[in-house]
Amino acid sequence: MPTRLVGILGGFGAGAMIAAVSFDLVPEAEVLESWEFAVWMVIGVAVFLLGDKIVERRFGTAGAGGAMGIVVGSVVDGVPESMILGIQVGAGATISLTFVVAVFISNLPQAMAPSADLRAGGWGARRLGFLWLVVVLACGAAALLGFVLTDISATAVGDRAAALAAGGILAMLTNSLMPFSFERGGALAGAATAVGFCLSVVNS
Repeated sequence: MPTRLVGILGGFGAGAMIAAVSFDLVPEAEVLESWEFAVWMVIGVAVFLLGDKIVERRFGTAGAGGAMGIVVGSVVDGVPESMILGIQVGAGATISLTFVVAVFISNLPQAMAPSADLRAGGWGARRLGFLWLVVVLACGAAALLGFVLTDISATAVGDRAAALAAGGILAMLTNSLMPFSFERGGALAGAATAVGFCLSVVNS
């Protein structure tokens, strides 16, 4: 995959994730007090920074290390969002087609961009497949947990998980995905960010 295209895809995913934070996660957490919302966002930032630091020690800060930082962001984003989805399904809420489309718009470029760099760094298809399988299984387990929580408590909501995910995503965007995208896509990465944001808003 051409380097510039990788950067453009990363920028597109970044724009979609900004829209997700603005119009999905923040409204989900509005029932929290302002101070509580801030605390859970900071916890999300801390979770991402801790995971990113572990990745840096293992893979370094460039190449595979930079790409793996985005993967960590996918986990910090995906696990809480999956828990919220499980809670919504358990509570009988209808999951719209536009929501599913928005998830794909957000997550596919976020996965493709680091995968291309990891592939260029020598990762084989099997190793990449296993990496994303672990991410998918973690998100699936979180969705199941959210579903089970609705059986335990009828008042189960995903407000804290939403705030945590929002903080982790914002930290990941600044530290990993946006620098990653601009370095590879140049000015077109910024344009792709705007397009990703707009498409997500249209499909929300």
